[in-house]
Amino acid sequence: MQTNDEPAAALPLAGCRVVERSRTVAGAWAGRLLAAMGARVVMLEPPAGHRLRSAAPFIDAGGESALFTYLAAGKHSLICDPATPSGRAVLERELEHADILIDDTPLAERQAQGLEPQTLGECFPQLVHVSVLPFGAHGPKAHWDGEEVNLLHAGGEGYLLPNGLSGELFPQRAPLKIYGHFAGYQGGCAAALAALTAWWAVPLAGGQYVDVSVQDATLAVGAFALQRLGDGSLEHRSTRSFRYGGVFEAQDGFVEVLTLEDRQWNALVQLLGSPAWALEEAFRDPLVRSRRGDEINRHIREWMAHERVEDIVSRAQALGVPAAKYRTPAEVLAGEHEGARGLFARTALPGGETVDVLVAPFQFRCTPLAANARVPALGEHDMEECS
Repeated sequence: MQTNDEPAAALPLAGCRVVERSRTVAGAWAGRLLAAMGARVVMLEPPAGHRLRSAAPFIDAGGESALFTYLAAGKHSLICDPATPSGRAVLERELEHADILIDDTPLAERQAQGLEPQTLGECFPQLVHVSVLPFGAHGPKAHWDGEEVNLLHAGGEGYLLPNGLSGELFPQRAPLKIYGHFAGYQGGCAAALAALTAWWAVPLAGGQYVDVSVQDATLAVGAFALQRLGDGSLEHRSTRSFRYGGVFEAQDGFVEVLTLEDRQWNALVQLLGSPAWALEEAFRDPLVRSRRGDEINRHIREWMAHERVEDIVSRAQALGVPAAKYRTPAEVLAGEHEGARGLFARTALPGGETVDVLVAPFQFRCTPLAANARVPALGEHDMEECS
């Protein structure tokens, strides 16, 4: 794990310079991922500040946006309005030294702000320009806007929700949106990976323009549903669930159990106390288990209703049954596993307060984001010279 005394050069992207011109979660998340790996990421914010600075939910102390705190940790902030001569000068100065530009500026605004791909490619031939828009920069929907709920359903996930236990408990509930910014994070992931791929190719190919669609990135999450569609099977929220297993309610909370292999099924039978129904010879066949999944789940629910979550999980894991508790945010922060891996670190807010923030959704041999990362105030680095 990296400590405050370790040199920044230990980070994978040390020396990479990124300019982030974002207004969406997807664009900001792409920059955050690169910052987590050690890149110097400069947010070019409008004079009024990034619109996510005022996005809910908020941290109680100081009313800072929890979403922006997470997305901006470890970045720099410059005030820049490319539609003005002074702002254009700031943009060009930063791009002169940049390796990657993350850009979610709507197509209709790019010319006025000096962000047209062809122009940038001519002026900065080694620059990797990553466009990340709701429906991409090309095609009939390129000029469409799209919020999270639109993108989640356009990517197919909304068609499959609610399912499993949620679908059983609330069969009449309308199609849902996954909490938070699921589609935005998928788009940001795709943009970050595309940026790195193009950047590594710069010595051979020079700079490139990369077109990322958040809809496409979200659609890729449902690759299994698409594969089944090719086989002639249309998944739907009422039928999309594991044949047996899933989420169950115990005495004091919820547990998810997943058994895909015979050895896991055998371990589950042990966990349940080897009841007579589970020892039926027919259940040795995984196809039979699939066909009788509702019956199996009914037995599991009856057993779970009399057990405590911690007892279920500890015994299941000891036997080799994939099982986990649904935990509260406070339990996640205080978790032994999370603490051992250093998943969270204190992060300073512009007002001086500190909060625990997830370091990154991945690790290398060191913790990717320095433990002393902070969220920049608007325009905090305006007086710094780009180097």
